[in-house]
Amino acid sequence: MRIAELAGQRVAIWGFGREGRAAIAALRGRLPQLPLTLFCGSAEVAAAQAFDPALQVRGEEPDAAALGHFDVVVKSPGISAYKPALLAAQSGGTHFTSGTALWFAERPQAPVVAVTGTKGKSTTTALIAHLARSLDVRTALAGNIGLPLLELLDAQAGLWAVELSSFQTGEAGPVPLGVFTSLYEEHLDWHGSRERYLADKLKLAGVARTLLVNGTQEALLERTAAHPDRVLFGVPQGWHVHEGFICRSAERLFAVDQLPVPGDHNALNACAALAALEAMGHDARTAAPALAHFHALPHRLQPLGERDGRQWINDSISTTPQATLAALASLAGRAVTVIVGGHDRGLDWTDFVDAVSDQPSLAIVAQGASGPRIAAALGEAQAIGELALVATLADAVERARALTPTGGVVLLSPGAPSFDQFRDYAERGRRFAELAGFDGQAISGIEGLGVS
Repeated sequence: MRIAELAGQRVAIWGFGREGRAAIAALRGRLPQLPLTLFCGSAEVAAAQAFDPALQVRGEEPDAAALGHFDVVVKSPGISAYKPALLAAQSGGTHFTSGTALWFAERPQAPVVAVTGTKGKSTTTALIAHLARSLDVRTALAGNIGLPLLELLDAQAGLWAVELSSFQTGEAGPVPLGVFTSLYEEHLDWHGSRERYLADKLKLAGVARTLLVNGTQEALLERTAAHPDRVLFGVPQGWHVHEGFICRSAERLFAVDQLPVPGDHNALNACAALAALEAMGHDARTAAPALAHFHALPHRLQPLGERDGRQWINDSISTTPQATLAALASLAGRAVTVIVGGHDRGLDWTDFVDAVSDQPSLAIVAQGASGPRIAAALGEAQAIGELALVATLADAVERARALTPTGGVVLLSPGAPSFDQFRDYAERGRRFAELAGFDGQAISGIEGLGVS
C-alpha cells in the first residue's frame, strides 16, 4: 500500500515513539489534508498534541471496536501483530500497515540490503554502510538500528543498509539482498511462540532475490535451503574466518586482531558485511582494510574504560543467553564478572549453564525479574565459583565491583530484555555506565545514521 492510497480513508496511527512520529510526518507531507487519529499512552497526549495540533489524540490502548472504526491503522513495530484486539479488527476489515511497509511500497526499486538475525544485525548493517562509504558509495543507514525509514522517504542513495527486526521482516517489500546473521529464539512475548518467531523472521527470505546466510548455523541452513539464490558466508568457499584472518576463499585479507569490535562473532559479522557488499556488485576486497576504522556501536560489547582498577564493558543489547555466551567468549582468558538477568520472557538458560560449568574463575551476578530463575539453574548445576543474586542493576554493579579482582572485567551482558527496570536496553546501558562512574550520555549515539 502506497501513501497516496490512504487518501479518503479513515486512518489511525498506533504508537507515538520515533516510528509513530515519522509516520505522522510522512503522511502530513504527502497528504496534508488527511484527518489522522493517534492512539498513544496517556502520558504522551500533551506531547502528541504539541507535535501535531491537527491530530485527534486518544491516550488509550485501543480495543477491537476502536481499531475497527478505521480503514487503515499504521502501527509501530513494538506493537504485536498478534494482539487479540488487532486480530479482531483485522478480521472485520481494518488493514494494518507500518512505516516500514509504506517505505518499501514507495521505494520498490531501491538498492536495499535488508539485514536481520537474532543477534549481529545492527553491527552487520553498520559495517555494510561503513565499508560501502569507504568505496565512496552514497549509502543510507536506517531501519531498526535507530532511524525509521520514513524519515528518509525522499532521500536518494546508491545503497541502502537497512536493519529489520523480527517485528518488521514481514513488512519488507522485494529486496535485492536479504541477510541472515543468526537465528535463535527471542521476542516470544511479541510473537507468541518460538515457531511463530522463526516463521516471522524467515519472511525476509521470501522477498529477497538473493539471500545471504550464515553458513555456520545448521538450523538456519535447513530453513533456507529452498531459496533459489542462496549465498553463504562463514564457509571456506566464501567470506570466512580462518587462523586469525578474514578470508575470501583461500585469500587472507584482514587480521581479526585488528578489528575494533572484539569476538569471533564480530569477525563473522564482518564477513557477512563483506559478502553483502560483494553480492551487491561492490569491490569488497578493496573495502576490507576499512574494517580497521569501524567504531563499535553503543551497548554492544562497548568498552567504557577503567574504574577502580577494573575494566567495564557495556553489552546491554544482549537479550538472549546465546548473546551473553558470545560476549564471554570474546573475553576468554580474563577474570570476568558478568551481570545477567532482566525482564523474564521464559527463555531457556540450559545451554548457558552447560557452557559456563567448566569456568570456575567466572563470577556471575544475577539480577532483575529473571535473576532468581537464572541463579537457581546455575546453583543446581553448581556451575561456577562465584554466584550472587541481587534485586536491581544498581545492586548488581555494587556486588560485581566487590567480586572482580583488580585487573579484571565487569561485563553487563544480561541475556534478557530491560523492561523490568528500564524503558529499553539503551537506558539500561547508560545507567550501567553511570553506576560504574562514566558519563552515560557520552556513550550513546550511533555514527553514520542517515545518508552520506
